[in-house]
Amino acid sequence: MGFSLWIAGEVAFAQGTYESRPAGTAVIAVTDLFKRRDFRPVNRAPSVFDPSYVGLFASLGDLNAALSTRRRAVRGARGTVFSASRRRR
Repeated sequence: MGFSLWIAGEVAFAQGTYESRPAGTAVIAVTDLFKRRDFRPVNRAPSVFDPSYVGLFASLGDLNAALSTRRRAVRGARGTVFSASRRRR
């Protein structure tokens, strides 16, 4: 199963594909991660020609890793300072 990803503003769409056929679509906030139960066959994803199309991913883990990486990059670009010496209590 593969997954197509679109990110439009604060919303992320993912469509599961099985042998080139749609297998359900999920819509979440970009700050969240996709779960299998999020995918519904009645939801519609944007077109692959839409400018918000990010790409095709091999698994749900790859899809969530891309969202996490993008989230860290956006936080870093906004000037947030990360400290390695900071500890949680």
